Amino acid sequence: MGDQGERVLGFCDRLLSERMFPPGFPFDANNVNFPTEGLRFLGLITMVDPPRVNVSDAVAKCRSAGIKVIMITGDHPITARAIANCVGIISPRNNHTEIVFARTSPQQKLKIVEGCQRSGAIVAVTGDGVNDSPALKQADIGIAMGKSGSDVSKQVADMVLLDDNFASIVLGVEEGRLIYENIKKSISFTFTSNIPELVPFIFFIIAQVPKPLGIGTILFIDLGTDLVPAISLAYEKAESDIMKRKPRNIEDRLVNKRLMMAAYGQIGVIQCLAGFFVYYIIMTQNGFLPLTLFNLSSQWDDNSNYYDRHILEKTIHTAFFINIVLVQWAYLVVAKTRRNSIFTQGMKNHILTTGIIIQTCVAAFLSYGPHMDYIFGMYPIRAVWWLPAIPFALFIILYDEGRKFIIRRYPGRFIDRLTYY
Repeated sequence: MGDQGERVLGFCDRLLSERMFPPGFPFDANNVNFPTEGLRFLGLITMVDPPRVNVSDAVAKCRSAGIKVIMITGDHPITARAIANCVGIISPRNNHTEIVFARTSPQQKLKIVEGCQRSGAIVAVTGDGVNDSPALKQADIGIAMGKSGSDVSKQVADMVLLDDNFASIVLGVEEGRLIYENIKKSISFTFTSNIPELVPFIFFIIAQVPKPLGIGTILFIDLGTDLVPAISLAYEKAESDIMKRKPRNIEDRLVNKRLMMAAYGQIGVIQCLAGFFVYYIIMTQNGFLPLTLFNLSSQWDDNSNYYDRHILEKTIHTAFFINIVLVQWAYLVVAKTRRNSIFTQGMKNHILTTGIIIQTCVAAFLSYGPHMDYIFGMYPIRAVWWLPAIPFALFIILYDEGRKFIIRRYPGRFIDRLTYY
């Protein structure tokens, strides 16, 4: 019966003297005050507390996610093994390294948790009884049962599982990974526009060229066009393989070197090139060849043609700004995933789609709205000057899709280690 996962209880009785044990006698099981020998065996009763249907799927998800499941119970070893086999904790062919502990005391549970922590593991412990409290308190994450848990276990735990369902813990792990992923995506998207905002001013100071981008347009990028799209990435659905990835290194940071390299050294550079491309096109069309722009800023405010050059400066500021917005479109789309293809992920995040529309509308209003040239220093630009950003936007999509393909095809190789943030 134990092999079938059933708990076996033995029952016995003994006739007691009514004189020594009158009705209402205070029997004490801790300090035994009644005879325990000479009992008559009555029989065996089995009871079963079957695991929930979705526990085996949750254990399989844990295994694929690199989470090791260890079963610690006070039951008989035969019963514990049967239950562990039922839910998939023990593999029939012993291909996995999961461990089952049976007949454990509270002190032994505590030692097991401490041993796992000494090996460098992040330990989560679930329990419902008073005897689980030491292990719950010692664990990095103590999870008490909300329905069947004792008050003591709930007090020492970090979390209370309201439905007493192990599968809910796995869903929590998946949700936590999704939140972490989306925060990284949002940070990466926000960082990329810093390069096309900063480099024009450095170029203006060093090369003394007419200022490619105005201060006001930088504020519009950071507080206007980038705000809603960056927030919309928080609503992105999980990638299909999010629970097939190994746990991240505990020493890894939210903003690490690879993320900064991707934002500043790769995508940010492409966006910056898109802005300077339209800048040189407009300046060339107005008679200023690229090589003649150096050291031109000192003569830019010459009174003889100040008005025309002032209009031209507003025009290049607006065009540079518009082209940054357009290439940000492309990166917003590819930033939806960190490993999977965007064609697999799809465009089901309607908040992100709305963010793109709002981003475009804000950019168009700042360019073509009435009196924008007096209020914000923007100027209506020709429709054709929206187009130079398109090749750069397509290149961002192709580049990032190629990078992700190599990461999926050759995990752990050079490209994966260098660019996967």
